[in-house]
Amino acid sequence: MSAQPVDRPEAPGDDLPADFALPRTAPSNVLDRFVRWVGRVTSWIWVILVAVIVLQVVLRYFFNMGSIQLEELQWHIYAIGFILGLSYCMVEDRHVRVDVVAERLRPKKRAWIELFGLVFMLLPFLVTILLQSIPYIETSFIQNERSAAPGGLPYRWILKSFIFWGFLLLILAAVARLLRCTAMLFGVPRPIWPKE
Repeated sequence: MSAQPVDRPEAPGDDLPADFALPRTAPSNVLDRFVRWVGRVTSWIWVILVAVIVLQVVLRYFFNMGSIQLEELQWHIYAIGFILGLSYCMVEDRHVRVDVVAERLRPKKRAWIELFGLVFMLLPFLVTILLQSIPYIETSFIQNERSAAPGGLPYRWILKSFIFWGFLLLILAAVARLLRCTAMLFGVPRPIWPKE
């Protein structure tokens, strides 16, 4: 028995371009839920970043004490928050897009474009970066890499390891999106349309 494409229930004006909404699926919901959870936990890193910045400003301007470690810690926190936040943006569909052409297309055509972009562009790029990050992190760990600045932070490999974790999360978010595309186009996995 072959899977047949599943159409969304017809709605008035369904033949016109509308807001692009892919159906959810059980597996994509699991992946999206995990990425959202990581995103919510990671969002607290911005509070820590603000505290570090305030501490550095107070030390510098009130006590005339500069700290290279605090300055580097700011960059590290920002880098971690940014790279882990990318997957959250993808799940929430808040990432940058150029939809000048796609916004005029019907939902199924947009789903085909999305599918093509995920399979032939985004996922190969993400997997390449993920695989290339492993020797990069390993070398940093073996060399016990630290900051080149005098008095800078040690254990640079910890920061570099977030390249791996950030891109792994992006792969999970991209797979969830891919499953939603295949659900719309082919009915696999079974689509779950929002109740209207």
